[in-house]
Amino acid sequence: MNATRRGIITALPIVGAGVLGLGFWRILSGMRTGTFDPRAINNPQVGKPVPNFAIPGLPGLGDGFTDAELRAQTRPVLVNFFASWCIPCVQEMPGLRAISRDLPIWGVAYEDKPENASAFVKRDGTPYARVASDRHGRVAIDWGVTGVPESFLVMPGGRIVWHGSAALDPALFESEIRPHLARL
Repeated sequence: MNATRRGIITALPIVGAGVLGLGFWRILSGMRTGTFDPRAINNPQVGKPVPNFAIPGLPGLGDGFTDAELRAQTRPVLVNFFASWCIPCVQEMPGLRAISRDLPIWGVAYEDKPENASAFVKRDGTPYARVASDRHGRVAIDWGVTGVPESFLVMPGGRIVWHGSAALDPALFESEIRPHLARL
């Protein structure tokens, strides 16, 4: 092996570590200044119509819903993907109940046993105007869901205008969702 090749092979890990270090430094600097949000997920569905779907309801909570029913709404709807096993979902329930006074929320139980999801929703009072079960997560895939809780603001006619990948609370509602509602 010649000296030039040996030098390149020796330098590669050093250069790689430097590039990774620079990337981490930029992320941390952005987090400190508020320009980087580690929870921000670029969902490709924002700006597009809701995907086609039909999902059954949860036991004792209604019949579920379809994309056609969502598109037929004459006012905005917040679609919230949740699960009974999700700790942030438990934490967001009081906030969702407060938000539901201003905006209808349709819930989708994500990869959850229907009986567990029903008990979870009924436990402290449901914030959902409608609720359905995506038992195997196939509908969530079409929506671009990467985990729970995630929420989508759907405008009349069925266009998605906002996506959030964190637990909702009234402050987040006022800062991120209310401006979309004001544009109606």
